[in-house]
Amino acid sequence: MNNEMLQFSYGAVPEYYIEYVKRSAPFTMTEDQYHPYYEIYYLLSGTRIYFVRDRSYTVEQGDLVFIPKHELHKTMHAGEASHERIIFHFDDATLRRLTGRHASYLLSPFQSGNPIIRLPRQEQLQLSGLMKRMLAELQQKPSGYELIQEHAAAELLLIAARYAEQHEQAPLHHPTPMHAKVSEIAQHINVHFAQPLRLTALSEQFFISPYYLSRMFKEVTGFTFSDYLVLTRVKEAERLLRETAVSITDVAAQVGFDNFSHFGKTFKKITRLSPREYRKQHQ
Repeated sequence: MNNEMLQFSYGAVPEYYIEYVKRSAPFTMTEDQYHPYYEIYYLLSGTRIYFVRDRSYTVEQGDLVFIPKHELHKTMHAGEASHERIIFHFDDATLRRLTGRHASYLLSPFQSGNPIIRLPRQEQLQLSGLMKRMLAELQQKPSGYELIQEHAAAELLLIAARYAEQHEQAPLHHPTPMHAKVSEIAQHINVHFAQPLRLTALSEQFFISPYYLSRMFKEVTGFTFSDYLVLTRVKEAERLLRETAVSITDVAAQVGFDNFSHFGKTFKKITRLSPREYRKQHQ
């Protein structure tokens, strides 16, 4: 199998980062399953599965995916291995610097109930032209090429925000009943993560065998059941540490950890910081 990959990038996270990748081999995202900055994913060719928060979406050529800050997500191959995509990462400070008073309007695509925007033909051509120009500048690096890179995300956001403002959101449909069932289970986890959740109990509640639930949850979301539960709990723990003065012991209990030592080890494994270090860094 041809495993060639073409990749080049601009900038640095979390301030502003652009990355182009073209792959010919199957690929499933393994890192950065959620992060404290915005992400735009633009698929130039191929087909992908993108899981966001509690459901999976089929992403086609020309589609845009808007991932808010701290949102659990993962991309997976959809049968077709070869694909090429561009991602943009940026934080609030960069967006304000680049767009000023228009920042709130440009963030509107991230606030929709559907993270996927499938533009009509005219807007797709406009966006495709923008991306081709941006990539050509990034590869050739003529004088001032940085200006094109710096403003590409703002122009992309403007195209998407205007489209979202003028068009109603299309109804969402699950591709299969099993996708709908797994999404229902993921939504249940997002609401009840602070409670004891066991695979066997959920399988009884949702009328699926434990083995089938485990296998289908991994296939549909890209996460194992236990990993998804732990990531959901740690993500909420991060929010409490950032936004409240709740003690670390109470944070552990509030997000569903009944063992404080286990909470500390798990939190550090995922964030690379202890809960105390994380709170200090984000105060």
